[in-house]
Amino acid sequence: MAVIDYIIVVVYLLAMILVGLYFQKKASGGIDSYFLGKRGIPWWALGASGMSSNFDISGTMINTAFIFALGASGFFIEIRGGVTLIMAFLMIFQGKWNRRALVMTLAEWMRFRFGSDRQGNVARIIAAFSVIITTIAMITYFAIGSGKFVGEFLGIPAFWGLSSQFWAATLMIVLSMIYTVASGLFGVVWTDVFQGFLIFGTIIFICILAIVSFPLPETFNVSVPIRGGGFRAIETTREAWTSMIPEWTLNMPADSTYSIYNLFGIAILFYLIKVTIEGSGGTSQYMIQRFFASRSDRESGLLSMFWTVLLSFRWPFVAAIAMMGVVLGTQQGVIEDPEAVLPVVINQLVPIGIKGLLIAGLMAAAMSTFDSTVNAGAAYWVKDIYQAYLNPKATEKQLIFHSRWASIIIVGLGLAFTLVIRNINEIWGWITSSLGAGLLIPTLARWYWWRMNGYGFAAGTVAGMVAAVLQRIFLPDIPEYFAFIIATLSSLVGMIVGTYAAKPTDDSVLFEFYKRTRPFGFWKHIRERLPQHTLEAINKENRRDILSTFFAVPWQIVMFLTVMAVVMQRWDQFIWLLTIFVLLSIGLYFNWYRHLSTEVKMDSTPVEN
Repeated sequence: MAVIDYIIVVVYLLAMILVGLYFQKKASGGIDSYFLGKRGIPWWALGASGMSSNFDISGTMINTAFIFALGASGFFIEIRGGVTLIMAFLMIFQGKWNRRALVMTLAEWMRFRFGSDRQGNVARIIAAFSVIITTIAMITYFAIGSGKFVGEFLGIPAFWGLSSQFWAATLMIVLSMIYTVASGLFGVVWTDVFQGFLIFGTIIFICILAIVSFPLPETFNVSVPIRGGGFRAIETTREAWTSMIPEWTLNMPADSTYSIYNLFGIAILFYLIKVTIEGSGGTSQYMIQRFFASRSDRESGLLSMFWTVLLSFRWPFVAAIAMMGVVLGTQQGVIEDPEAVLPVVINQLVPIGIKGLLIAGLMAAAMSTFDSTVNAGAAYWVKDIYQAYLNPKATEKQLIFHSRWASIIIVGLGLAFTLVIRNINEIWGWITSSLGAGLLIPTLARWYWWRMNGYGFAAGTVAGMVAAVLQRIFLPDIPEYFAFIIATLSSLVGMIVGTYAAKPTDDSVLFEFYKRTRPFGFWKHIRERLPQHTLEAINKENRRDILSTFFAVPWQIVMFLTVMAVVMQRWDQFIWLLTIFVLLSIGLYFNWYRHLSTEVKMDSTPVEN
C-alpha cells in the first residue's frame, strides 16, 4: 500500500477506538447496560449494527471464493449460513418471541422456559457452556479470515515460529478488544453504525468499478482447490457463470474439495432444510442479543427488516470482486486460491487512496463481527455462570470486571485454535454443519413441544456437541450433510432420552412461558387454560406468522439474487427476479408489515379445569 493508504487505515482505527471509548461510562452502569444497552438503543441502530456484524472478512472471502469458482450458483451453497437466511424467521416471529422473555442471554431464557429448579439450572449451565464453545469456534473462524486478509496488506513478518497471518489476526483482535471490553454493547452498536457508512461507501465504489471497467469475457478459467494441497484451473463461460438459476448437478473434478457439492440440487435442499430448522428454533450469540435489547415487538420486526435489506448489499460487492478476479486472471493467469481472490483483487486492481478506504472498510466489517461475538459470548459467563452460581451477591463493579476478563480469555482461546485450522471453509463448514447442527434439535423443540424438559435440552445439546467434536477428530473430510446427520441424530436421541427420563416441567412454569411467548406447536393442555377470546387472538397471530414466513424466506433469497444480477448485468434474469421480489414484498406488506403494531392483549387469569 501507499503512504496515503496506511494513513487512512490508521486514522480509521483511531476513530473506532475513540468512538468505543466514548461509550465506556454508559456501559459501566451495570451488566444490563454492558450487554443490552439498557434496552434503549433505537431499532435502526440495532439493525445497522447487525448488518455490520454479519459482514465479516472471513465470510466475505468464502462467499467470494464460491462465486469466483462456481459463478452465481456459489450463492446457493452459502444458504448454509452465509446468506443469513435465518433473518427471515427472526423478522416474522422468532425475534419477537425472544424479546418477550425479557432476559439477557439464551441461557437465562432456559430458566424462563424450564423453571428455576434443578432441570432449569442444568439447562442453563449447558446452554451457557455450549454458546461459549461456539463463540470460541467463531472467533477462530474470524481470526483466520482476517489474518489472511490483513496479512496480505500490512506486511507483518512471521516471528517466534508463528505465521504472519497469526500476528495480523492478533493485531485486529487487540484493536477491536480495546473498545469492546471498555464499552460493551453501547460501543459495539455505535461503532458498528459508524463502520456501516464506511462499508457502504466501499461497496458502491467497487460495484461501479466492476461494472464499468471489468466486463467478463465470453470464456475464461477459474480455479478450485484440490484435496491434499494445490489447485486446478477449469474453463467456464460467461453465460453459465452469471446464471442465477442453479443446476441440479455440478461437474467439479473428483479430487477437488468442492466435489462434495456435485450433487448440487440435493445440497441446496439440505441447506434449506437445515436453515428452516435453525430459523424455526431461533439463534443465539450476537444475533439474538439484538432482539433481547429491542424495545417492543414492532421494533424487533423493524430491526430485522432493516438488517436484512442492508445485508443484501453484501452480495453485489462479492459478485463485483469475483468478476474483477476473473478478468485479472485473463490478464496474468488465473488466481489459484479462491479464498485469496478478495485480497489479490484489492491489492492489484484498486487505486491508491481508495485502497486504503476499502481495506479500512473491510477491517471495519471484521471488527464489527468480532466485537459483537465477543460481547455476546462474555455475557454467558458473567450472567449465567458467575453471577448465577459462583457469586450471586456480586456487585455491579465485580460483574463488569468479569465481563471484561471473560472477553479477553474467550478471545485468547479462539486465537490459539487458529494454529491448527487449515483454511476458512474448513472451520466454517464444521461450525455450520456439525457443531451448530448439534444444537439444532433441542433448540427447535424447546419452542414447540411442551413435554420437553430441561434435562432433555441438556442431554440433547451435550450429545450433539460431543458427536460434532468426535466427527471433527475421526471423520474430518466427510461431506457436510453426513456431518449434519451424525450431529442431529445424536442430539435427537439424547434429547428424547433426557426428556422421558425425568418428569415434565411444572405446568405453572409452562403456562407463564406460553402466556408471554405465545408460540405455535404442541401446547394443547396449556392453551386450554387460557380464555377463548385470548386463544382466538393468539391463533390469528400464529396463522399470520406462518403464512408470512412462506413469503419472507423466498423474499430474502430473491432480493439478494436481484442485486447480484445487476452487477453481473444479467438483465434478462433481473427482470423476472425483480417481478417476483415486488410480488413477495406486496404479500409481506399486507400479511405482516401492517400488523407489526398489533399485539395480543393477554388475560393473565387461567381458566380453571
